[in-house]
Amino acid sequence: MMNTKELLLQEINQAPDPILDEVLDFLRFLKAKQQQQALENQLDLEEARAVLEEIEQEGTISWESLKSELS
Repeated sequence: MMNTKELLLQEINQAPDPILDEVLDFLRFLKAKQQQQALENQLDLEEARAVLEEIEQEGTISWESLKSELS
């Protein structure tokens, strides 16, 4: 059984250039989207760590303050 990459390569070899142009654009879009999501996840993680650090230093944090920092 062929894996996904092998199946894609087989389809690419049979596809006309106009379809390949669209496939390439879509693949680049998906990669950029994935990178953006990874960056957003990293920023969310950093914000959560900052909130936890503040809680450790101050003992507590108000609900409104927490919501505003995470927004």
